Amino acid sequence: MGQMIDVPRPDGATLPAYLAEAPGATASTPAIVLVQEWWGLNGHIREVADRLAATGHTVLSPDLYRGRQTTDADEAGRLMNGLDFMDATHQDLAACVAWLGQGGRKVGIMGFCMGGALTVAAAVHVPGLSAAVCFYGIPPKEVADPSRIRIPFQGHFAMADTWCTPAAAASLQQAMQGEGQSPEVFHYPAQHAFFNHSRPEVHDADCAAQAWSRMSAFWQRHLSA
Repeated sequence: MGQMIDVPRPDGATLPAYLAEAPGATASTPAIVLVQEWWGLNGHIREVADRLAATGHTVLSPDLYRGRQTTDADEAGRLMNGLDFMDATHQDLAACVAWLGQGGRKVGIMGFCMGGALTVAAAVHVPGLSAAVCFYGIPPKEVADPSRIRIPFQGHFAMADTWCTPAAAASLQQAMQGEGQSPEVFHYPAQHAFFNHSRPEVHDADCAAQAWSRMSAFWQRHLSA
């Protein structure tokens, strides 16, 4: 459904990104920035982008690794650790938000795992966002303090997650509530990456379907209303 395009960054460089558009999309079609997992901009993320587009959105998914992908966890860890999170936030993600928002439409952001952490970072640092949805990812506090989020926020976390732990999810929720915010935070009886159907060892179809339903209603309220 989608295609690769080049998006101009604030610093003058360009960013490759996957663009998926709803049938009949216009400049006012609500838009979503979709941020990859640590594996790269792979087939699964493109499928999610296409699925979101089919529900009436324009979706832009930045290729943060500039063409690199992997299915090996050790290599994925190296790729993630080699990523400059601040540059990815203030340049790559800001570029996507600005590009999508040119027509004055509402723009949301969402991501999984590493992309979830970057979603939190963008919710703190990037102007022009109307809402954010995070799946099991939280950045270090020095990258972004969740207490500074001032846009509608929804989080999906796994109870058996040893990376983005239930304690970390509770801390994010408490930090936002301490500043008078009302995040929607959901916890699922599942493992990290439960949404990813390309990983049957952790995928939970029921939890993924419930999360999708909650997320769809959230986007309807904050992007389409």
